[in-house]
Amino acid sequence: MSVKRRTKISKYLSYHLRHHPEKLGLTLDQGGWVDVENLLQATQKHHFPLTRQELTQVVAENEKQRFSFDQTGQRIRANQGHSIPIDLQLTPTQPPDILYHGTSQKFVPKILQQGLRKMSRHHVHLSSDQITAKKVGQRHSKQRHGKQRHGKQLHGKPAIFQINATQLYHDGFPFYCTENQVWLVDHVPPPYLTLLS
Repeated sequence: MSVKRRTKISKYLSYHLRHHPEKLGLTLDQGGWVDVENLLQATQKHHFPLTRQELTQVVAENEKQRFSFDQTGQRIRANQGHSIPIDLQLTPTQPPDILYHGTSQKFVPKILQQGLRKMSRHHVHLSSDQITAKKVGQRHSKQRHGKQRHGKQLHGKPAIFQINATQLYHDGFPFYCTENQVWLVDHVPPPYLTLLS
């Protein structure tokens, strides 16, 4: 499978398994799962045919491990990032001392004033390392600031926040860790944040 095809499938799955399953005529269960055969039939019906092999490859090779199969291999779900009501059935877990969050520079003033908020998602997403946070921040900067000039894409510099996760946890904020090692929390108030860049 080409990288272009894999990326296209990943975006298609993200859109439908995180936000709009109803557009494929699907209903996610409480944990966000959908039957694989139902998904494949729905994609075929909606003119985006997928094979089981392609689906398996996308789940296995997705750089951010956005999707997972259940233990039987008969169901699939997005690991996080939903804007629809689901329960990922995660267990509260003590986080590492420090976590990171990458975003666009555009949002820095608001974050410094209000903290990190989940907005339309179920949680704030945090990374355990700066490299991952920087990649996320670059993606957000590209979406917000990308402009074409002489055929070249220009991107704003990402903003990286450091989060005092241990203190936040001890102050009563529950943390969860997804299967693909993304840390989730409901809110990070300003006192727990340090702007690194």
